[in-house]
Amino acid sequence: MELPLLSGGLILMSALLLLGLWRALRGPGHHKPGRSGHVSLMVVAGSGGHTSEVLRLLSRLSSSYGPVHYVLAETDLMSEEKIHTFEASKETSADPGYTIQRIPRSREVRQSWGSSLLSTLRSFFYSFPLTCRLQPDVILCNGPGTCIPICFSAFLLSMVGIKKILIVYVESLCRVESLSLSGRILYFMADHFIVQWPLLKDKYPNSVYLGKIV
Repeated sequence: MELPLLSGGLILMSALLLLGLWRALRGPGHHKPGRSGHVSLMVVAGSGGHTSEVLRLLSRLSSSYGPVHYVLAETDLMSEEKIHTFEASKETSADPGYTIQRIPRSREVRQSWGSSLLSTLRSFFYSFPLTCRLQPDVILCNGPGTCIPICFSAFLLSMVGIKKILIVYVESLCRVESLSLSGRILYFMADHFIVQWPLLKDKYPNSVYLGKIV
């Protein structure tokens, strides 16, 4: 049962990739990142403490990082409120601004693996044309499941030579001895994989340990 489901999923992903690329290329003109010395960011927020942590990371960046394109799951209302409050607190005349983008949630809590594959494919269907249209310079994420289809989309854009998008993954502070599911997947895909506990650095030698940064 699992093998036909996986095969069907791969075929569907290929079809969605082609359709997503077609939708992106026929849509409005691409965002041109990196103008005026700015580094455009795509930041994946998530429910729980993920959004609070990633906003603390952003608070340490200079105004040269922007515009910031926040990506949220379509059902995540709390994160949007936090983002608006954070952005209002730092607005200056030099601030390049921000946008909020929504995609379907890739996996719900306790969702079965079979249905998770299909919901992740659906999320990728929305993520790929979004990433292709905005073409950020850097993607910053710290563990919410929403980051998987976004980072995979960025990886594909780099693979086919459309644009190299730097993927920076910061494992959540609460992950002391083991990586999250998102971390285990993106450990092999991220350009910079940052952990906040020395035990994780010992277990995952390709990661970067910077101490507690949030």
